[in-house]
Amino acid sequence: MPHDPSHLRDDRALQVTRHDQVAVLALAGPGGKAVMDGRFFDELGAAVASLDADPDVRALVLTGAGPHFSFGLDLAEAQQTFGPLFGAAGAGPRLELLELIRRWQHLVDTVARSRKPTVAAVSGWCVGGGVDLAAACDVRVASADAMFSVREAKMGIVADLGSLQRLVGLVGDGHLRELALTGDDIDAARAERIGLVNHVHPDAEAARAGAVELAARMAANSPLVLRGVKDVLDAERGPRVEAGLRYTAVWNAAFLVSDDLAGALASFAERRPPRFTGR
Repeated sequence: MPHDPSHLRDDRALQVTRHDQVAVLALAGPGGKAVMDGRFFDELGAAVASLDADPDVRALVLTGAGPHFSFGLDLAEAQQTFGPLFGAAGAGPRLELLELIRRWQHLVDTVARSRKPTVAAVSGWCVGGGVDLAAACDVRVASADAMFSVREAKMGIVADLGSLQRLVGLVGDGHLRELALTGDDIDAARAERIGLVNHVHPDAEAARAGAVELAARMAANSPLVLRGVKDVLDAERGPRVEAGLRYTAVWNAAFLVSDDLAGALASFAERRPPRFTGR
């Protein structure tokens, strides 16, 4: 499938194209940066809801608009968001943080709750929130240059948008604990071995084309059956994931604003490794 990011001429964080019954959501990110800010989450929720309601769309593909899928949360915006919470007294700021986390979880969940099959085509870096988003899809494929990282531990954050809940059903408990506790990067070959991705393609263009072809094969089946298959498969997973997301949101509302987070944000700005103290 030809993929030319030069057509992305507006400032939308998401670009939508159609390939017959398959809709492709290209994650352009704010200002073309492959990161996720508040506007990105809003556009994601609106776009997926709109496509989910469109009877002419039978399947969705999520991919990066440029060479990378996503570097995750926009840390520059995160500094502005979290900064006022440091030293703030009372429950009010914690409740605001809880509501923000729950809102972002809900918007990522629009992908997982879609009644239509969803395929993530990952190339380049897929970090933090990018892994949350890919994990919310039904199936993942990757290019050979793809790199995955549940990076939040290295930023003083408990991953809170779905990776800890959804990946255990994909890669198994041991691999998930290793990824989440180390924050290490893994390449596409290992991602395929542990079940994080179903197929690895030679390059980004081949991965996107493969994802669209896979989505088209799904879209050729009965929409009612596709919805039924997803409902049945999610009957057990859905409540478990929701309970885990709610607990993680409460945990981070209580403990996210820490000396470790402040140090990690400062180290990111100063381009040096963080020094964690557990406070």
